[in-house]
Amino acid sequence: MGYAHSQFINATKYTMAGMKLHFLPFLFRQNQLHLLSLARLCVLFLIPLLLVSCTRAQTQTQQPQPEPETITFSLITDGLSQPVDITHAGDARLFIVEKGGKIRLFENNTLRAEAVLDLSDIVSTNSERGLLSLAFDPNFSETNYFFVYYTDSQGSSTISRFTLNNQTSVADASSEKVLLKFSQPFANHNGGQIAFGPDGYLYIASGDGGSGNDPLNAGQNLKTLLGKILRIDVVGTEAQAYSIPKDNPFIDNDSALPEIWAYGLRNPWRFSFDSLTGDMYIADVGQNAFEEVNFQAADSTGGENYGWRLMEARNCFNPSENCNPDNNLVEPILHYAHGSENGRSITGGFVYRGESINSLQRKYIYGDFVSGRIWQAEADPEGIRGWRNSLIEDTNYSISTFGVDHEGELYVASFSGGIYKFAKE
Repeated sequence: MGYAHSQFINATKYTMAGMKLHFLPFLFRQNQLHLLSLARLCVLFLIPLLLVSCTRAQTQTQQPQPEPETITFSLITDGLSQPVDITHAGDARLFIVEKGGKIRLFENNTLRAEAVLDLSDIVSTNSERGLLSLAFDPNFSETNYFFVYYTDSQGSSTISRFTLNNQTSVADASSEKVLLKFSQPFANHNGGQIAFGPDGYLYIASGDGGSGNDPLNAGQNLKTLLGKILRIDVVGTEAQAYSIPKDNPFIDNDSALPEIWAYGLRNPWRFSFDSLTGDMYIADVGQNAFEEVNFQAADSTGGENYGWRLMEARNCFNPSENCNPDNNLVEPILHYAHGSENGRSITGGFVYRGESINSLQRKYIYGDFVSGRIWQAEADPEGIRGWRNSLIEDTNYSISTFGVDHEGELYVASFSGGIYKFAKE
């Protein structure tokens, strides 16, 4: 926007050889005539520019705006028994984990009847126990290895490796190699997510051991694997089935277990890595009042304390006040209160990096098991308003997990047995 500047001429007396000159009024009138002519020229010059600017502005405002996308959910298959994980092996196949102990294959728009792997005879399914997660080796095309997280018949969380026949997509149960096993004192809060990070290491989410209110204070106890994100190298040694990455944050701390990468978690139900940036998102199921999403930047060196049981989301829990005196707890980027509108049990998802739905690009997608609601969230690009969150859809699904295929397209599972693909109208 321009401003008009007025030029004012002050009459002054000129002297020459000591004589006063009194023709200033004449000069003043002459200057006025020159200024008037100059003003007319400026106006004649500016009018075309203004017309061009107005025309451009009208052209810009008349440009068609893209229609807002309507997100839909296309049922690709149903009839599954309590699906809890969806993943891929770097190709078009989708592998779906059933809590009861089977891994199922969806290929060529068909759910195969024969299981990829059946561990039903050795998996405990009481309460929140079961076969809970699946991850393929980063070098799967060479090794044919995949890894699972399940609760065994004794109630212990177990991380095992199996070998897949890549021609038949069937695994031999006898190929199992147990990497890690740790006991669970209660049947709930088993965590259960495993995933390989951008660094090639296996990350494992364990719950706080269960019951309620973390009676063992496992979340803050660095001498237990419960209530943590663990990080291991699946390439083992002669003495052990796995090894500890040399840059794990507690590897040289005698007061902590070296597998621990981050702590202060209650029951992380689904974490994921942004496939583009490597940032980590951890959805943690709350106790009585709040659900939360925690964040770890790709360049983190680990060791974050996400607060449980000192805090639930951003609120003191135990103790009820002055729970973060040193201000060293990492608060969630997102949280919501329990209630009929929001829900009571978060299910973490993924940052969308597919190509089918432009409006979801860069958004973190997550939902709630109880309410069926699905949200999208993204960081304010200017860093002023934190994270912006909005509802995608209020579904009737019992949202047990999200998944992505090899092209980055997004899926959601209902615990009742259906798998749905995100799409747009």
